[in-house]
Amino acid sequence: MAPNNRLCDLRTFYALLSDLERRLGGTRRLADCRGHMNWPVRGVYFFFEAGEVRTDSGDLPRVVRIGTHALTATSRTTLWNRLSQHRGQASGHGNHRGSIFRLIVGSALKVRSGSAHPFSWGIGGDPATAAMKLGTEKKVIVSNEAALEAAVSRYIGAMPFLWLSVDGPGEIDNQRGYIERNAIALLSNYQGDALDPPSPDWLGRHSDREKVRRSGLWNSNHVEETYEPAFLEVLRQFVEVI
Repeated sequence: MAPNNRLCDLRTFYALLSDLERRLGGTRRLADCRGHMNWPVRGVYFFFEAGEVRTDSGDLPRVVRIGTHALTATSRTTLWNRLSQHRGQASGHGNHRGSIFRLIVGSALKVRSGSAHPFSWGIGGDPATAAMKLGTEKKVIVSNEAALEAAVSRYIGAMPFLWLSVDGPGEIDNQRGYIERNAIALLSNYQGDALDPPSPDWLGRHSDREKVRRSGLWNSNHVEETYEPAFLEVLRQFVEVI
């Protein structure tokens, strides 16, 4: 995709998000959200981050993460289910093994701090498995990870975000997945010219994942793909029915 075409498409994308924000009545901070709020059952979400602004397609906040859910026929996950996994509990506790977003943010916080602790971060599918792998007890794992889980909850909880209702069957080629993967590919700087690059202080620059560092997004899936410009019209259609 030629740089000039991509820049034009970035401007179109952000114009659609501005329209979405107007229709929703503004962004929300994840820390302020609860399940009783009026969420669509299924959708796509777009996170922003303090200090991260666009420098090529405009001068307003840039999207730092895009996500969705329920991409298989058997999945019953709702939009709020997924968002709450990223947010963690209102108390600050969280489960990075249930949210890749939490996992990669926590890993970047570790790198930035220069600490190797907790050693168990990202190991195993649950604390019990991590304890078995590391030859310790589950309660030790939970205790050692608590401070970083809380830091991740504060970090992600402060992020404003927008959400878009995109219902439909949970199939791998559904429109939620179509919008997600193409929006990620459009925004990603993983390959080609860097447009709207992250700020010098962006936490993601400390990520242990090359795809996060090079893409400028808290995403690693789809960042190396080529987007289809036609997805913008699909995105427009969903925004305009809100």
